[in-house]
Amino acid sequence: MTANKGIDDTLSSRGSIKIMRGVILLLGVLLIGRIIAQELKSNKIPVIAIDQDPDSREALEHESIPYIIGDATSEEVLIAAGIERAKGLVAVVESDADNLFITMTARGLKPDLYILARADDEQTQKKLLRGGADRVVLPYLIGGRKMAQTIVKPAVTDFLELTVHDEDIELKLEELLVGERSSLNGVTLVDSGIRQEMNIIILAIRKKDGEMSFNPLSHTRIESGDTLISLGQAGDLEKLAEKLFGVHPEMR
Repeated sequence: MTANKGIDDTLSSRGSIKIMRGVILLLGVLLIGRIIAQELKSNKIPVIAIDQDPDSREALEHESIPYIIGDATSEEVLIAAGIERAKGLVAVVESDADNLFITMTARGLKPDLYILARADDEQTQKKLLRGGADRVVLPYLIGGRKMAQTIVKPAVTDFLELTVHDEDIELKLEELLVGERSSLNGVTLVDSGIRQEMNIIILAIRKKDGEMSFNPLSHTRIESGDTLISLGQAGDLEKLAEKLFGVHPEMR
């Protein structure tokens, strides 16, 4: 299925947009949105960008990112982008009011959609959460804290930057989901061979209910639905991902 050009002069890098299952819809590509698009693309996560500014077209085409030029608050545009098949939506347009309207519209169109939104202040953050957002990020708050941490704890900041953003080193930080068919389902960490055989460190485990266990003990059992926050080399993490899923998933 493709979105045609009739919706607000809809175009993509190839002239049409393939509606992909599991795609992330990115609404707003100015500054922070463009960075998000690049990160999603580098992690091989399908993304479709939506922005009403025609000047965004050149940058998106340069990055080979499929896009729609149109009103991100419009139901018609969201449907054309394939919201019914989307895995998630990221609302980062400049206006907090628009982000709230987008959130409420998207939640109405697809109740089980994961919605991430940005806000300028904590008051708007609360409104977005009440309006249906699963998570709300305050870029100025995060940026301020990170700058302070760079001064207070420079070594920790450098380490995190290396593991998350540096493509030249093999050490990576990943979150890996445990599938029902995993051979490690029900096995303790010490018996799993994750540390001894794969040289991977499990920093934390997030349970199905959202509870986070940091530095889990060796006798902790791995269970279906767990998310393992894992640190290791890229190749080893890929092998662990296969064991945890019980299939051959793409690394996120």
